[in-house]
Amino acid sequence: MLAGGRDVIQSIAGAVPTGLIVALIALLGLAFGSFLNVCIARLPRHESIVRPRSRCPRCGVTIGARDNIPLLNWILLRGKCRACAWRIPWRYPAVEAAMAALWVLCYLRFGLTIFSAGMAVLCFLLLGLAVMDAETMRLPDALTWPGIAAGVVWSGLEIGAEGKLSDALLLWPGSTSRIALHGGFIVTSKYPPLLVGMVASALWALVGALLILAIRWLYRLLRHREGMGIGDAKLLAMIAAWLGPMITLLTLFLGVVGAALVGVLWTVIRGRRGAMTMRLPFGAFLCAAALYAIFAGAPILAWYLKFFS
Repeated sequence: MLAGGRDVIQSIAGAVPTGLIVALIALLGLAFGSFLNVCIARLPRHESIVRPRSRCPRCGVTIGARDNIPLLNWILLRGKCRACAWRIPWRYPAVEAAMAALWVLCYLRFGLTIFSAGMAVLCFLLLGLAVMDAETMRLPDALTWPGIAAGVVWSGLEIGAEGKLSDALLLWPGSTSRIALHGGFIVTSKYPPLLVGMVASALWALVGALLILAIRWLYRLLRHREGMGIGDAKLLAMIAAWLGPMITLLTLFLGVVGAALVGVLWTVIRGRRGAMTMRLPFGAFLCAAALYAIFAGAPILAWYLKFFS
């Protein structure tokens, strides 16, 4: 049934002009980017994302439908509240535009596929968590836990539709076949592909969380203070559930390098004393690295693995 749905989607995509599909996806991305701004503003404070309706943080006036069109209204209102002229932060249009760009990139890179839809959902989660961590140093459970669950389910559906796994080899207990997670190896396991994908995804999520917890414990043992938070462990578990072990390791490496470079730059600018009191939102670096790895991770890994072939 999943394979039949995939064929229907591909036939529809072939009949519709690419430009129209891109425009529709961009508009959809803007709309979800606007919703993501609500999540970013409310979830770290444990507020409902349904009620009350969106309102100006300064004057409290409810934002009407005519002023709630993503990106366009920010431009028409010159970045100010219609009621009190409060300057709307750049974050709002930036998130909307970034969400639209990421979703269009998912389509251009992966086409209209289950894989593309999954990556679009992951981009939504990563962008929201990155901004939340940068602003509040928090990674809310309201996104990380559902993100892990969605990654586990999506991995099973992707395998059920494609009949294959990707990213890294997995020796499945009790089977005679090697199974790969997200990239080209046909599943010949005696177990249902849906179950194989979900169990493998859950396994990698657990490994990702344990990896961060081990680093956190080691840092605390050596420096006698906290380095990474529990939220970072849940975030890496979410990334691993969606992307598998190899891309997750690349994400962790790029995230650590990015944070280290910023830390060095900050030390040069502010001196050693400033560096001692600096707190970096490591989750934001992980999210940025994961977003990069979604689109460029496979070529990087292929280039790196050539040195071992």
